[in-house]
Amino acid sequence: MKLHVGGDTPLLNPRDLNFLLYEWLDVESLCKRERFAEHSATTFDAVLDLAADIAVQMFAPHNKLADAHEITVAPGGSIDTLPETKKALDAVGAAGLLAGDFDNHLGGMQLPYVVSRAAGVWLQAANISTSAYMALTIANAHLLAHYGTQHQIDTWVRPMLEGRYFGTMCLSEPEAGSSLADIATRALRQDDGTYRINGTKMWISGGDHDLSENIVHLVLAKTPGAAAGVKGISLFIVPKHLPARDGTIRNDVVLAGLNHKMGNRGTTNALLSLGDGTFAPDGRPGAVGYLVGEEGAGLAQMFHMMNEARIGVGLSATALGYTGYLQSLAYARVRVQGRPFGARKAGEPVPQVPIIAHPDVRRMLMAQKSYTEGSLALGLYAARLLDDVATAEDDTVRENARLLVEVLTPIVKSWPSQWCLEANSLAIQVHGGYGYTRDFNVEQLYRDNRLNAIHEGTHAIQGLDLLGRKVTMGGGTGLRALIEAMTTTTIRAEHSGDTELSGWAAALRRSVARIAEVTSGLWGTGDPETALANSTAYLEGVGHVVLAWIWLEQALAASGKAGDFYDGKRAAARYFFTYELPKTATQFDLLASLDRSMIELSERWF
Repeated sequence: MKLHVGGDTPLLNPRDLNFLLYEWLDVESLCKRERFAEHSATTFDAVLDLAADIAVQMFAPHNKLADAHEITVAPGGSIDTLPETKKALDAVGAAGLLAGDFDNHLGGMQLPYVVSRAAGVWLQAANISTSAYMALTIANAHLLAHYGTQHQIDTWVRPMLEGRYFGTMCLSEPEAGSSLADIATRALRQDDGTYRINGTKMWISGGDHDLSENIVHLVLAKTPGAAAGVKGISLFIVPKHLPARDGTIRNDVVLAGLNHKMGNRGTTNALLSLGDGTFAPDGRPGAVGYLVGEEGAGLAQMFHMMNEARIGVGLSATALGYTGYLQSLAYARVRVQGRPFGARKAGEPVPQVPIIAHPDVRRMLMAQKSYTEGSLALGLYAARLLDDVATAEDDTVRENARLLVEVLTPIVKSWPSQWCLEANSLAIQVHGGYGYTRDFNVEQLYRDNRLNAIHEGTHAIQGLDLLGRKVTMGGGTGLRALIEAMTTTTIRAEHSGDTELSGWAAALRRSVARIAEVTSGLWGTGDPETALANSTAYLEGVGHVVLAWIWLEQALAASGKAGDFYDGKRAAARYFFTYELPKTATQFDLLASLDRSMIELSERWF
């Protein structure tokens, strides 16, 4: 890759991307598989360079502008977005990046998913608000390409991949946020096979705008007589505009209001009313919807999009933390303040030094480096696993990759959302008082990133998913696959001949053993309430162990290689094993105690 730093606003470190993709994940070896046979490192680099160019030239320039000019509703009810946003998204569509990993017959490039995701991180780092429209559209198209009929694919997926239509996911409702079993939106089947949808959907990113010809909403709803709970949920395509012989007609999907958030101000976040009669296409009540697959299969289908979105949220958080780290690093190199301890000499003036010379500033920078580079490695590793799930020739490899990505997804989503936000906080701290001003980007990056801890399920939901589902699925096969993968890495490190790597391997082994011990103890009680009471602590503890594993993997890939870049990798691994991994001992002690204090806490005590 050629170097892209975005002028005065560095976005990502392309040297790090090269290291992760080629020296660690060995993405070039994927070209031996039939699906990727037409590709090479040359084509991969061309796509990454193209994404970087668009990020620097089209996305980054309007990032602060979109934050300052929050999206509003214009007279007449239309959405008023920046013209720069549309130009940037049109450029992505024209470049074919929306279709990067899709099949050739759909107009895609058949890129490995890991390469497509790496390209997307450039755009996320440059402008998270504008990239959100793109990410949602790609995930929407993936779902429909997997579950939709050929007619649905031709009608909705192809225009999305061309950049003419954008997509959303409509799950939450005002009185049913994450509790999807309680959604009230209803779908009534019609004689022509379509459905009429009535209800309200809340927190819909990209829910209405003027950036595309159409918006393809994927809506969860229940049909009359459907089973209770989540088993009665079905999935429907509910477009903003319906196809007609002479063009399109407006469907009964109405913007009822905008949610005004502390960050991501360039992404519309909408309250949508479905079927309120405002645009009833034929005078009958209800928005027209098209069933995807079978009735009752909606939530399982939507998880196809949600799991992709969860990995996307983790990479969004990573991108924001990463660019904040680079920007604080650049600031620390040029900001002159203070003098080193012991440098003052009697009677002689001592010049001030750049703040990077101070140990505590270096600590904050190294913490950011370990969080952000570790998160990027984790997210790309998960994407590489999805390539194995889809294309590995060996059934055992495919199944092992499936288990690993299942158990890792809650961590891929939540760990960067927590710790790359901390990196953004440290970036503000490095800037000092300037960090809180709009003269620099780091305050906006923090505000933008704060949403990721909530998007696609809070930490609590991810903790319940990890401890309550993922580590117990298949009798614990997912957890065993993860433990085996981490153990394999420790064996490689122990046999590396490097005493420092061997020491880190021993520390990781002890932590992995505690995961197995604590998990067994929690579920050995036979009391799910006690087991799950501290699932967020479990998520954080296991997440930190996973990141230690990822850093040991990177250290192994850098082993024996000379130069500042590789020395920096080893330094970040050293920081993580010295400062971060020991934090898990307290969390595992809490979990092993089977603490019930939060269960037994009286509401009257607050």
